[in-house]
Amino acid sequence: MSRFLAFALPVSSVDDARECIALYANEYHDARHVCWAYMIGADRLTFLSSDNGEPSGTAGKPILGQINSLGLTNVVVIVVRYFGGIKLGTSGLIVAYREAARMALDDAGVVEGREMTTLSVTFPYLAMNDVMRVVKGAHPRDCVRITGQEFDNTCTITLSLPLDVLEELASRLDSISGTSLNY
Repeated sequence: MSRFLAFALPVSSVDDARECIALYANEYHDARHVCWAYMIGADRLTFLSSDNGEPSGTAGKPILGQINSLGLTNVVVIVVRYFGGIKLGTSGLIVAYREAARMALDDAGVVEGREMTTLSVTFPYLAMNDVMRVVKGAHPRDCVRITGQEFDNTCTITLSLPLDVLEELASRLDSISGTSLNY
């Protein structure tokens, strides 16, 4: 009987995914197949899968299908197969790889992330209290952080914030006299 080992790992780039795949392929070099799929980016447009010698569409595609069905991104799923002497057939392979991927993803759990951006705000020193009131008044779940600051007659702060918060916060900051925003 074949043995399947499945791993779901967070990645932030194609290079990260390829590095993970190479590590697992090296670690399980004695396995018959090391099949995988990844999905990268908030837009979910960067993806790739590999059957690694299994019949076309029987491994990588079902793994990628599980990533898609859960709506995930920034993940690589690797399924290692040790051949057990019994041929599973096309449908058997698809089911086995799909289930292995699903179990790995279920065990890994999901961490929700938000796409981040930066915003620089330049303002006169006299507007400091108004600007800081808006920045500090952002709801804690909005995750607005000051990542840089320069204070003089003209002040500049750089903010890191979720993209979905940008429009509202920028509008509130732009309404303060003398401010200019740089996206």
